Amino acid sequence: MRPPCGASGVQMQGPARNILDIMKLTQPNLHFILGFLYIDPFEKYKPLVPKKQTPPVRSPQNTAASSRTINPNFKDLLKLLDWPGPPTPIRHYRFSTSPTKCNYYLLNPRKVYRIGEKLEVIIIARDHNGQPKQYGGDFFQAKLHSPAIKAGVTGQVKDYRNGSYLVTFLLPWEGKAQVQIRLIHSSEAVDVLKRKREDYPEKVYFKGYFQFNGTIEVMECNFEVSGNNKCTYKDPVSGDTWQCLRPQNLPCDSLVYHSMGGFRNVTNQFEDILLRGSITNKIIRGSVPPINVISNKNSLGLTSNLSVCRRGQEPRQPSGFYYGDRWTSLTCLGRHFPQPADALSCLKGKNIYMIGDSTLRQWYEYLEHFISSLKSIDLHVDYKSGPLMAVDANAGLVMQWRAHGRPLRGRKMMVADLHYEAAAFAGIGGGPHTVILLTLWAHFTTYPIRFYLERLERVHQAISSLLFRSPGTTVIIKSANTGYKSVYGSDWLSLQLDMLLRAAFKGTGVIILDAWDMTSCHYLPDNIHPGPPVIKNEVDLMLSYICPK
Repeated sequence: MRPPCGASGVQMQGPARNILDIMKLTQPNLHFILGFLYIDPFEKYKPLVPKKQTPPVRSPQNTAASSRTINPNFKDLLKLLDWPGPPTPIRHYRFSTSPTKCNYYLLNPRKVYRIGEKLEVIIIARDHNGQPKQYGGDFFQAKLHSPAIKAGVTGQVKDYRNGSYLVTFLLPWEGKAQVQIRLIHSSEAVDVLKRKREDYPEKVYFKGYFQFNGTIEVMECNFEVSGNNKCTYKDPVSGDTWQCLRPQNLPCDSLVYHSMGGFRNVTNQFEDILLRGSITNKIIRGSVPPINVISNKNSLGLTSNLSVCRRGQEPRQPSGFYYGDRWTSLTCLGRHFPQPADALSCLKGKNIYMIGDSTLRQWYEYLEHFISSLKSIDLHVDYKSGPLMAVDANAGLVMQWRAHGRPLRGRKMMVADLHYEAAAFAGIGGGPHTVILLTLWAHFTTYPIRFYLERLERVHQAISSLLFRSPGTTVIIKSANTGYKSVYGSDWLSLQLDMLLRAAFKGTGVIILDAWDMTSCHYLPDNIHPGPPVIKNEVDLMLSYICPK
């Protein structure tokens, strides 16, 4: 399942003041944004394992962040993320959903299927004892694909909250097609992910390197650290904050470098069983044989009524499909740029600013290698933090990528090279020759939602200001993609952040490029860093918005 962008159908009247305004407008239709439709009102469920059974985090800030009162302004937003699950705690893993016991079958089978029609499949979730589940919340991903012709499209999952699910597939190509459904996480595992996300923000921690006059001290850092003896850093432009434990012999101003610290174990033995790899991301068995789709002579084609790619378009569900390893958008008339000269012609005279994580750096690397006339400039910085820059002076093209601000998991890098997104946008003049590409999700999956909402609000305000002063600026946000499968980063955690991001920028003139669909239905295995065919199609779609004709 995936969060279809703009499914709520809310029309914005004038620019929204902040992210809270947007969320209030989109709240009534949240469940459609998630790709789920819940039949009954949501009933709050209890944790799977009593809190006293959860091992303490081996950290000096054991409960500092989890005990903090959430800002009342965010409480309504947190309700947007409600997800069904076990009504009471289970006491044995055998009562959780089993990928080997689940099955699915075709609803209303027919002899003939035509392009443009829908295929419907029912999933029956069962526990390890083979008994049907009585509640929903299992996280399934579904695709219809044809390996022989490298075709694929995502299926939309509807949760009936009684252990059964309806999956709907669009039939977009002629020829063979087969259903594949994976159980990413059981509903019981999802409940673990949710609780660990909210209760243990310090499960991923960072190091701050303080140095002065030959003295070096390495201290723990994070969004928040416990105790009164700490250094707090606030960006003067964006207002983003970061904290480190105060060094014993050096001042706070001596912080020079940042790096990943490590991962803390925050799960007990029972929770580890629910999240183990043998029952995570597994294909379930079904009784749906491959079907044969024939042409539809009464149809004008799935893309016949589409307009060129531009801002303000509401993505369809699904947003596109692969055929012959090429992505066809169902939102707009996407183009393909098979030759370097095609891409260079599109980007001629453009200033390209890429701000985000390594999944966006893949776009930079693709273009740098694809367009041979782009010359890389060595700025003598760490490659994984940037900034990276490549130029084609003859074409007037300047392209740069830099990592978003902390938290950023990676090797030792200079703090001064990590610019918060809102601060970076404030320093961009914008205009018709400016293209801004952003992604912001992968490094936030381990944190309570309030941290991400606060970050989104600052980014939203900065982009709104940029578009107000320079409305000709093109802003494209790359959505989350699939690939994570653990308590430190899961597709379910990514999905929740992606839903918030899409809702936040709905109706703002920002383009959301749907990388979720493009990664979840490709034939390559899930990877947080998708393979070259996926990246090429993502970049081609991005270029389609910059150069629609």
